Amino acid sequence: MSAATRLLVATALIVSVISAWASAADAQAEKADLALVLAVDVSGSVTQERFALQMEGIARAFEDPAVQAAILAGPHRAIFATLVEWSDRTAEVVPWRLIASADDARAFATSVRHAPRADDQFTCMAAALNVISGKVLPFLPAPTQRTIVDVSGDGHDNCNPATNVDTVRDALVANGVTINGLPILEGDEAKTLESWYRDHVVGGPGAFLAPALGFTDFGRAMRRKFLVEISSAHPAPVGG
Repeated sequence: MSAATRLLVATALIVSVISAWASAADAQAEKADLALVLAVDVSGSVTQERFALQMEGIARAFEDPAVQAAILAGPHRAIFATLVEWSDRTAEVVPWRLIASADDARAFATSVRHAPRADDQFTCMAAALNVISGKVLPFLPAPTQRTIVDVSGDGHDNCNPATNVDTVRDALVANGVTINGLPILEGDEAKTLESWYRDHVVGGPGAFLAPALGFTDFGRAMRRKFLVEISSAHPAPVGG
């Protein structure tokens, strides 16, 4: 075998090994059961104390042994999660993270606790869902079996968006996304907020509401919602 032939064979072998490694890495990367977007209200009605209650509620949920067990009980024993803060501006403050162990879950909780607040004045869920659709979901590191957007907040849209929230929600749902709602029933809109979320926010396969009875109840409601979302491919129906 000539030197040139040996070089060609060696090169082909290296390319084959690299391709096999890349394919294996891609296959491993795709082994996640769920992509979870946590969209948290930081509009003007959310005081610093209320903001802290939301961040702590999410962090504690990821530190909860039952939630960690649910994450690790799926077929691929892993989920992707990201934290988005929304008002009339929207910011992804904790980028996509693969959670495939209890340590990963605790690390995500720490990131949530230290996330900066990216607030503004108005409540604009339509704009938030547009950003999630165009600037968050397209950067999911790998495909997953399910995609869920968790929207929590204490008010109706009040920013007169160019496209209403129903239209944006329907477009996401048409692309296979489930949107679940956690209305925080505190303040001037508490009496009507749950029905508004039911009519204008939640949608998609198995979509449901998990209301919080005020900001101090946020952590309980979030933990319950996580357990349902992570554990089941078909959670309770809308309003359940």
